[in-house]
Amino acid sequence: MRSATITRKTAETDISVTINLDGTGRYDNQTGVGFFDHMLDQLARHSLVDMTVRCTGDLHIDDHHTVEDVGIALGQALSQALGDKRGIRRYGACLLPMDDALVRAALDLSGRPYLVWNMDLPTQKIGTFDTELVREFFQAFSTHGGITCHVDALHGINSHHMAEAAFKAVARALREAVETDPRKADAIPSTKGSL
Repeated sequence: MRSATITRKTAETDISVTINLDGTGRYDNQTGVGFFDHMLDQLARHSLVDMTVRCTGDLHIDDHHTVEDVGIALGQALSQALGDKRGIRRYGACLLPMDDALVRAALDLSGRPYLVWNMDLPTQKIGTFDTELVREFFQAFSTHGGITCHVDALHGINSHHMAEAAFKAVARALREAVETDPRKADAIPSTKGSL
C-alpha cells in the first residue's frame, strides 16, 4: 500500500499527517484554521488520496506557520508514499471551473520542485484567512513533494471560489499523476531510469 505518516514538531507547530495514495478521498483534517481545513478536505476528496491531518500551531500569532508547515509535511508524506515512483503516470493536469473561477493546474512528479503561480486573488482575506497563504501552502507542498506545479487562474472575481478551484484543480491533477499506468506498471516513468 502506498501510504505514509509524517510527524513534524517545531517551536511553531506540532503536526501529524497520514496519507494513502490508493484511497477513496476520505479525510479528517483539523488544523485550527477553518478555511484551510475546508481546502485540505477538497484536496483529499478530489485527489482520492485519504488524508488525516492534525496540527497544533501558534495561531495566536497568525495562520502562516500552520499552513506552511502542513504543506511541508504533506509534501514529505507524498514523496515517501510514492517511493521510487515506479508505475505512476507522473504527469497530471486539470482545467477546473467553479462558478466565476476557472483554474488550470498542471504538475509533474519529477523530483524537481518548482512552483509557477499565476493567481491574483482579489481580496486579502477570505473570512479571517490571509489569501497569500494559498500560495504559501502550494510552495511548501511542491518543494517538499518534489513537484513541478503550475497553477493559473484564467478567470475569477471571488477569492473563495478561486482558492477552492486551485485546490480542486491540483487535487484532480494529482489524482491523475499518482495513478498506476496499466501499460507501464513496472517501469520508472523517465528515460533516465529514476526520478
